[in-house]
Amino acid sequence: MTSIRTKIKARLKKFVEFDVSGLRRRVLSLILNLKRSTVDELHMAISKDFDVSRSVVASMVGYIHSRLGILRSHKESYKTPTVYSLKEEYVDLIQNVLASKKPASS
Repeated sequence: MTSIRTKIKARLKKFVEFDVSGLRRRVLSLILNLKRSTVDELHMAISKDFDVSRSVVASMVGYIHSRLGILRSHKESYKTPTVYSLKEEYVDLIQNVLASKKPASS
């Protein structure tokens, strides 16, 4: 039986492995540095380097939250945006994955 942490590490590596443009690494880097943010805050930061829509960023954050499981979400009320925060127990996994070199293209 494999641990949840091992599964998350494998999913995280695969998520970054398929990063063609660097967008996924940038999103993970921002999440790591900001600790807590909304989709709008991430979109504003990412749109300085990449030409992406808010919905692209929102779907990527949703994927990271639901599939990778490294984010918490909190919503004060139905009128406020969802605030995503990084789970502290996965900070080292993200740092290791981001520190690894991009695999060479075949």
